[in-house]
Amino acid sequence: MAEGEQGLNSHYAVHWQEEEFYYPRPEFIGQANCTDPDIFERFSLDNFPECFKEFGDLLDWDQYWHTTLDTSEAPVWKWFVGGMLNAAYNCVDRHLAKYKNKTAIHFVPELEEEPIIHMTYQELYRRVNETAAVLQDFCGLKAGDRVTLYLPMTPELPITMLACARLGVIHCQVFAGFSGKACGDRIWDSESEVLITMDAYYRSGKLLNHKANSDEAVAAAEKQGQKVKKVLVWRRYPGKYSSSTDMVEGRDFFADELMQKYKNAVIPPASMPAEGILFLMYTSGSTGRPKGCQHSIGGYLSYVTWMSKYVQDIHPEDVYWCMADIGWITGHSFIVYGPLALGASTVIYEGVPTYPDPGRCWRIAEELDVNIFHTSPTAIRALRKVGGDEPAKYNYYFKHMTTVGEPIEPEVWRWYYEVVGRGKAVVVDTWWQTETGGFLCSTLPALQPMKPGSAGPGLPGIHPIVYDDDGNEIPPGAGKAGNLCVKNPWPGAFQTIWKDKERYIKSYYGKYCKNPQSTDWRDWPYMAGDAAVMAEDGYVRILGRIDDVINVSGHRLGTKEIESAALSAVEVAEAAVVAVPDEIKGTVPDLYVSLKPGYEATTELAKKVSEAVADVLGKIAKPGHVYIVPDMPKTRSGKIMRRILASISSYNDVGDVTTLANPEVVEEIRHMVQG
Repeated sequence: MAEGEQGLNSHYAVHWQEEEFYYPRPEFIGQANCTDPDIFERFSLDNFPECFKEFGDLLDWDQYWHTTLDTSEAPVWKWFVGGMLNAAYNCVDRHLAKYKNKTAIHFVPELEEEPIIHMTYQELYRRVNETAAVLQDFCGLKAGDRVTLYLPMTPELPITMLACARLGVIHCQVFAGFSGKACGDRIWDSESEVLITMDAYYRSGKLLNHKANSDEAVAAAEKQGQKVKKVLVWRRYPGKYSSSTDMVEGRDFFADELMQKYKNAVIPPASMPAEGILFLMYTSGSTGRPKGCQHSIGGYLSYVTWMSKYVQDIHPEDVYWCMADIGWITGHSFIVYGPLALGASTVIYEGVPTYPDPGRCWRIAEELDVNIFHTSPTAIRALRKVGGDEPAKYNYYFKHMTTVGEPIEPEVWRWYYEVVGRGKAVVVDTWWQTETGGFLCSTLPALQPMKPGSAGPGLPGIHPIVYDDDGNEIPPGAGKAGNLCVKNPWPGAFQTIWKDKERYIKSYYGKYCKNPQSTDWRDWPYMAGDAAVMAEDGYVRILGRIDDVINVSGHRLGTKEIESAALSAVEVAEAAVVAVPDEIKGTVPDLYVSLKPGYEATTELAKKVSEAVADVLGKIAKPGHVYIVPDMPKTRSGKIMRRILASISSYNDVGDVTTLANPEVVEEIRHMVQG
């Protein structure tokens, strides 16, 4: 389906049952940052947009804004217009008077024999300034320039991001697990003349040669006409080069060496307009070139600070661990900018959560006394699969846990709550996107009960609505799914797609726009591209992307529903559903499952899983085949590559699988399915 034309041909019935409520414990409510039930009234549409002043007021401003929301170029929204500020100042400098000796970043190397580094706010301030001096004086960068970062999960990544923000330079971080070619595409699109990378980093106990990928990135960008003039290479071990790839004379420079020349430099934070650009975050599009989501300084930073304080419930004395990668928006918002703007202690872990064994996460939590834990359903399912009993072996206590990035099945939610959180931690199941900057739907942890598998209602100031394909509202409680939209703008929303405003408008606002000439925000609902159902109580359950819907004999089934039903079988650890063409039914679901340790793949078990789906959703949802596989094909960030499974089921070419975390499993699965 072409981008901007996504949609449900008609809304479809949802077969999922509503789950029971779980309530926050009095101990959590007693210490929570937000316990005021009037907050939703304050953030009603009657008080929009001035209600968002509360978000802006969490930051320090060089100059206060005169206009909270400027809609003159709708739907390119401008927040806190007239305001001037600096993001790095807000994340570092302003904390020094009170917290200079407090840990800002706990860096946990993947190898357990290497010591954990506890970097104070004072040390972070020094390193950000020295890096900014190198970028300004050695690289000649100034406000508005773009720099591509291709860095792994080490302290050098947030340091470099904040150094860019200090100068007003726009950073574009590319996930280190992406190929050199993918990074090169982003260098080309952002027109970066400087690449900042690292020689090597650890993944599953191996020291990977990242410099080789960086050279590929530079070559790929140059092939498209974008020349990189300087490559700064941080060394994983300062003073020791850990790559077998040669440095290029006159182009490549060791960042840690350059820093020595700028020891104790102080670079005044550039006073930037609120609507200036903080960073570009690339997300894959359904067509061609990657989409550079352009995020603002004032709107974005105020939004993630508010979300970190009130949804994540972060206090300065908390130790907070978001297990995402900073290469994704979750890491930008909820490892770096949000927690640091609050003066919190944030954990950065270099490696995979199951290295060297499934107890690693809980050992880290125990050692650092982490009390807020933030991860994805993918990671939760993986930890449940390989080490379901591990959490009980360790002495840690979480007051709060987050799930983010995709819908979580109720069965998996309950394991997370009961086993990882020991029935004590409050859980927020957050729904949002790269484009939205921060959370849109979630429970406010001290005010609203949790419902397994359901993200929750719109957060204060966010007013979700579900439309059918013709633009009619599907009322809450109708039991029908449709396109999830948001009625109003919010400060964290991206400003546009870098260099492609037309695509931005068409993809996110075109479908339900009431009047393309209008500058009234009411005429421009935001379309998320996710299918959802809203319960009578306003809680939103995400069913996956709109195109993740299978039409079986005219019945439209969400793939997430079928996967969730499969996980009700106790033996199943992970499930993935793909649509396969069928002469009679149009399409049928093929179901791939992997098992928890201790269970064996048998024909009887495949049949049991198939029956479990039929029991939960009805016979119409019964899979055409159930394949029990040794593992799912996954990206390096742990996402299941359903596209590959669909290609195998449909006897199509699987394409390039070399960038997967486990490419060898693809051939095993292909042989199993196709013989």
